[in-house]
Amino acid sequence: MSTRPVVVLVGAPGSGKTTVGAALAEALGVDFRDTDTDIERLAGKPIPEIFVDEGEDHFRTLERAAVAAALTSHGGVLALGGGAVLAEENRAALIGHTVVHLSVELPDAIRRVGLGAGRPLLALNPRATLKHLLDQRRPLYAEVATATVVTDGRDPEELAAEIAALLKP
Repeated sequence: MSTRPVVVLVGAPGSGKTTVGAALAEALGVDFRDTDTDIERLAGKPIPEIFVDEGEDHFRTLERAAVAAALTSHGGVLALGGGAVLAEENRAALIGHTVVHLSVELPDAIRRVGLGAGRPLLALNPRATLKHLLDQRRPLYAEVATATVVTDGRDPEELAAEIAALLKP
């Protein structure tokens, strides 16, 4: 039997997918799942080590599998990794799902992710890289989103309450 997420959260690094997702799941009384955590469990190592040991292509292969599995087996709040929208297969798989884009501007994203510790794509020149990621991915987040919520300067509980209100029929 297939199960669908109540909502899928997408957004750039530092947008709050994990923090807001956990708060939202608690508010809704459902489970929270993060595909990055699924990938680490499957690989048996942290994402930065996957990038170093096997490379980004291998990571993206694991990510596509994790997204496909989670979209058909998780009935709660699902957070996708920031780059999951880069894969056409993932964008196609999101059609028909309730997808909320957690939008974040560069200053808040930098404040939240720090200088990229534990984020392999931000290891060199985090500010410029994060700006590039935001610019590159924003149209893809918009493409898959059924709603966009601006996260700048807001706390996770406030954002969770706004998203919960959006989910009510």
